[in-house]
This record gives sequence, structure tokens and C-alpha cells, in this order.
Amino acid sequence: MKLVGIVLVFVCTFGGLLIAMHFDFTKFTHLLMLVLGAMPGEFVIIFGCAVAAFVIAESGDTIKSTIGYLGALTKPAAFSKDDYIELFSMLFTVFKLARTKGWLALENHIENPDESDLFGQFPTFKGDHHALIFLCDYLRIISLGNDKPGEIGALMSEEIHTIEHHEGHPGHAVQHMADGIPALGIVAAVLGVIKTMASINEPPEVLGKLIGGALVGTFLGVWLSYAFVSPIASAMAGKAETKVMYFKCMKVCIVAFLGGAAPQVAVEFGRKFLPHDVQPTFQELEEKLNELPSPS
Repeated sequence: MKLVGIVLVFVCTFGGLLIAMHFDFTKFTHLLMLVLGAMPGEFVIIFGCAVAAFVIAESGDTIKSTIGYLGALTKPAAFSKDDYIELFSMLFTVFKLARTKGWLALENHIENPDESDLFGQFPTFKGDHHALIFLCDYLRIISLGNDKPGEIGALMSEEIHTIEHHEGHPGHAVQHMADGIPALGIVAAVLGVIKTMASINEPPEVLGKLIGGALVGTFLGVWLSYAFVSPIASAMAGKAETKVMYFKCMKVCIVAFLGGAAPQVAVEFGRKFLPHDVQPTFQELEEKLNELPSPS
């Protein structure tokens, strides 16, 4: 849908221009050629400077993360309903093993998660390195004797806050870039005016074309910022929220289990915590949990 939105921006912009010109295709074509003729240079000034400023301001890790988050245009959510069903299945298996055989039964799985048969049953979770390490670290703390839900929950909240800041920063950084692009459009327009003033002796039709080309900078700066870069930043921030939700969901389940809830009830706490677009039904989750083999 986001790619459809990008197409609609072009359709509405130039379609609206055509309507405003009362479907005079001759004038529309002439104006469009003027805009397209000036656009390459103006685009390099505006977007090139915006990207350069972004590189100056941000760390290498943020730049790398930002490139990765551009995938939000095609995949707006980091996790699907099936991914959460798998997460709950994994947590249910861990809780059931801890309840029946004690926390020490998880030691081999925690210390060597990449070689664990238990985690191997859940490839999506196992493939997420940060989520895997997050869970194993807390299971290790619990197995060492600190199973107080209040303390574990508070510590998890602090770490999730750090994760939230890290994952949300690329979107915030791109939004800052979007905020500066209209001003860079003015810079491009001013340079165009300077170019025009250097040709002040030219006839009116030449000056008109030069002034029109200069104003393309203002148009392009505002258009790029509000129609493209800022919405992309919002999409990135939205995807970051869906990533953080995964960790929050684990926290809810773990704290509920430490508080005395049965394994199935603990994962039900997590299920109810989820937004409806990725929340499995009680029946869907129950069917999946009933299919799981006994943990060992």
C-alpha cells in the first residue's frame, strides 16, 4: 500500500496541475518540460545536501540501520500474526520445561542457544539474534536465583526503553532530514535567482524560463519533504514500534509466569497485550500449543 501511495503522490500532483490548467495539454506539456528540465540540478542541490547533512549528523550504525529500515515501504510490520504464534509457542515450551523440571533444565539451551533443539523448533525466533539473546539473558538471571517478577520486570523495562530508543532513532533522524529539506529548497531557489540575475540582459521569455527554473527549487523542497521523506520517516518509526512490541510481549509473558501464572495463562497475557492486527485468537493459539511436543 505504501508504494501505491507514492504513485498516488505523482498522480495527484501532476494530475491536479493538469486540472488547474483546464486540461490545456499544450501549456501543461510546456510547464512540465520546464519543471523536468530544472529538476535534476535542483534535486542534486536539495536532496544531495540533505543526505550529506544526514551523514554528518549520524553515526555509522544509524546510517546502516536507516538503510535497513527503508524496507518499511514494502514490509511495514516487523512481525506477523504467525510470528507471534511461534513466539508464544516457544515461551510456552520454555515455561512448561521450567515448571516441570526446574530452571536448571534450561541451562544447556540458554548457554548454547544456536545449538539448542528447543529453540531450533522455532526458526523465526531463533533467527532473530537480538530477541534470542534478550530472552536467554533473562532466563539466565532467573535460573541463578532471581525470580522476583517486580525486579525482573523493572530491569526488562529499562532494557526495552534502550531498545526503543535505538530502533526509533533512524525514523527520527530521517524526520529531521525531512524538516530541513524545505529550507534547502530555498537555497536551491536562491542559487537559481542568482543565476537569473547574471542573465538580466536576456529577453523576457528567457528570464521567465530562468525564474521558473529557480522556483522549481522551492516546489521540489516542499514536495520532497512532505510527500516523500516525512511519510517514509513515519513508516520507519511505525516499523520500529512493531519491533519493540515483540520484546514487550516477551516481558509480559515472563513477568506473568514469574508471578505464578500457568504456562498457558502466561502466554495468554502476552496474546491480550498485542494489537488486533497481529493478535491471534484464543482458539488459534490453543490449537498450536496443543500440537507442541513435550519439552526436554
